[in-house]
Amino acid sequence: MTNSNKKVIPEAREALNKFKYEVASEVGVNLKDGYNGNISSRDAGRIGGNMVRKLIEQAESQMK
Repeated sequence: MTNSNKKVIPEAREALNKFKYEVASEVGVNLKDGYNGNISSRDAGRIGGNMVRKLIEQAESQMK
């Protein structure tokens, strides 16, 4: 079994991390630097879901 979490563009990690903090701020979730395993599943889902929504919107706008 191969590792499906391998980053195609390693430099993207920093950009995605910054994006995560921006989205968390927008949805009212306070993240601290480092480990954030104490946030609720609901809040984590709100952050991840909004990240995906924004990435899809951006991709769709570039296709027009």
